[in-house]
Amino acid sequence: MNYTHIVFDVDGTLIDTEKTGLVSLQQTVRQELGKEMTLEDLYPYFGVPSWEVVLMLEFPDLYKAAEIWEHHFQSLVHLAEPFDGVEKTLQALHEKGTVMGVVTSRTRVELELDRHLALWMHFFKATVCAEDAPAPKPAPDPMLAFLSLTGADPAKVLFVGDTLYDQQCAQAAGTAFALASWGSRNGKDIQANHYLKHPEDILEL
Repeated sequence: MNYTHIVFDVDGTLIDTEKTGLVSLQQTVRQELGKEMTLEDLYPYFGVPSWEVVLMLEFPDLYKAAEIWEHHFQSLVHLAEPFDGVEKTLQALHEKGTVMGVVTSRTRVELELDRHLALWMHFFKATVCAEDAPAPKPAPDPMLAFLSLTGADPAKVLFVGDTLYDQQCAQAAGTAFALASWGSRNGKDIQANHYLKHPEDILEL
């Protein structure tokens, strides 16, 4: 493996939160905006920082909408599960001595509340959340924060993610990007250095 550091997105990459995130947003839109949006209508907002989503959807009270969305999300969090092969892959990378980290659009609280991530935190040398960088993905700031925390050479860092925002963040920060095809709907439209069908494919790089 030519990479000394591997960085993971969370939602759609490590954990399948699509249904949890979209249904909870759908409930929030219904409750606060009084209109119906299908899950397909809402998919473009999946993986976007929550504060940015409430702005884009023009909720009248942004803070209230964010709080209600988080409440609905937590009530549905039991629907979120790790993708098959993720834990085994993290363990194998750890045993190889690969330095790992997380760059996510979740807040620190959202990250720490996740029951699955709690079991994996010892794998990650650094975690960068929404409030840890001046600008969110697709800006390079979150990845630059990771590079600063770890002292990693961007040429030897691989960012594994499932969205165009992840790819743009990696590219702007000068790191390689691998598409997590198992969690991406629009993979054919995203340029990547590596296209991964399964989490275990990372071990073959």
